[in-house]
Amino acid sequence: MTSADGPVRTLILLRHGKADYPGGTRDYDRPLADRGELEAAAAGRWLRRQQPPIDAALCSASLRTRETLAATGIVAPARYADEIYEASPDEVLTEIRRTSADVATLLVVGHSPGMPALAARLTGRTADPEAAAQLSSRFPTSAMAVLQLPAGSGWGVLGPGDATLIAFHVARGADRD
Repeated sequence: MTSADGPVRTLILLRHGKADYPGGTRDYDRPLADRGELEAAAAGRWLRRQQPPIDAALCSASLRTRETLAATGIVAPARYADEIYEASPDEVLTEIRRTSADVATLLVVGHSPGMPALAARLTGRTADPEAAAQLSSRFPTSAMAVLQLPAGSGWGVLGPGDATLIAFHVARGADRD
């Protein structure tokens, strides 16, 4: 989507699906649980139905985030970044700012507390009061905050309060096409 001021950019912040806890596995290498696979697939279905096509994905390099992205079925060029694992909102934002100007819709797959804190920090306005209430109360596994940047703005200058929260969704296996 474009306006007279330039392209409208959409940022989707997705927390990974429910992870498993296999004994002796370090946190970074934890896989998705069966429930997490179902959640991630549901997230992909919702994204394809409700959001613009994803142009690129930025994903933590941990196993559960990579598996989440794969299970969504979203086919877009992906960049895997160790910097998003256990990252603060500012560290995630630094990686988002590296996104090419050609990308109109960016999916970021990461962790808590980085994803929820970044969503809250970037939201300056809301198009959906219910979404804002949900965002402020919880951000469980497979939750997504969908933010829209002002027309003509770029990833490189994105900062606190710059985005409008347009949706918040928690994907579960019951989400069907």
